[in-house]
Amino acid sequence: MKKYKVGILGATGMVGQNYIKLLEDHPWFDISYLAASPRTAGEKYGREMKDKWQMDVAMPENVLNIVLEDVGNVEKIKGKCDLVFSSFGMNSDEKIRDCENKYAKFGLPVVSSSSANRHTKDVPMIVPEVNSGHLEMIKIQKKNHLWDKGFIVTKPNCSLQSYIIPVYALMKAGYEVKKMIVTTLQAVSGGGYPGIASLDMIDNVVPYIGGEEEKSETEPLKVLGKIENGNYKNFDDLKISAHCNRVPVADGHLACVSMLFGKNKPNKSEIINIWRDFRPDIQGLNLPFAPSPTIIYKEEENRPQPKKDRQEGNGMAITIGRLRECNVFDHKFTCLSHNTIRGAAGGGILLAELLAKKRLI
Repeated sequence: MKKYKVGILGATGMVGQNYIKLLEDHPWFDISYLAASPRTAGEKYGREMKDKWQMDVAMPENVLNIVLEDVGNVEKIKGKCDLVFSSFGMNSDEKIRDCENKYAKFGLPVVSSSSANRHTKDVPMIVPEVNSGHLEMIKIQKKNHLWDKGFIVTKPNCSLQSYIIPVYALMKAGYEVKKMIVTTLQAVSGGGYPGIASLDMIDNVVPYIGGEEEKSETEPLKVLGKIENGNYKNFDDLKISAHCNRVPVADGHLACVSMLFGKNKPNKSEIINIWRDFRPDIQGLNLPFAPSPTIIYKEEENRPQPKKDRQEGNGMAITIGRLRECNVFDHKFTCLSHNTIRGAAGGGILLAELLAKKRLI
């Protein structure tokens, strides 16, 4: 594969730091541009992040001397990148959308981890193993905006990564999933850095995360939907009720899921076999960040656990366990994904690899 030059918008935040960590020695992508808030503009990354680097590895040498730019100054990126990863924050979604649109108008593909454009009518929201076909929306988006090379694609919220793939695997095997109740136990790293105050989290669980329940209930419907006449049609045959909780765990979002099937109901062994045999369409593309297997089922009755299982598949696999009959619905299970890898930077990199393989960048 050709080596692509990539930029990271929001390079000083937790997701941005994860991008930098995960992209070190990537076979297809080289970091050539870093941007963050206006306050940091003009400072070398290594100097600015000396006391702020939160990753479990040393800061890669290839970024130490890159000078940070103001994320809002799009002109500065001219001639420096083939693609940008967007993980920056502003005080409104409208401002984030406007800024991402400027990068796309400037001729750059934008792979966004932000929620700001997830429900924009012509922006695809992609889980590569589930709806890679939705990339056809890119040509519609370009036509709508009269963009040449630039476009925007997003990935969904980190809280739904653990269950949307196993549910899709069951649907692909021919079983209707009609209703779901989902209770998430979400790690503190999902709140960014410096994040939630220690006194709020030590010896505590916070049963509220702003906007998470709405995202968990609505975003899967777009991912599982289809494109008709140039527009998205959500998958309305599935109803989801979500409870989202913040728990004192560093990394790894756990979800407890109860499922109600349609008339055709699989048994426990059939479900487990479907998960273990699941081979998404992207598996044959040899994408560096695509886990194989995608889904790992644990037989132990007390798994998955964030501390023990979040790094499966280099943090990109979905780990499931505790499948059993449900007294209210049909079956229930527990699933886990690494929120800052699979749910954020790693998921964005996998999406960018798919774009590269499909020759969309």
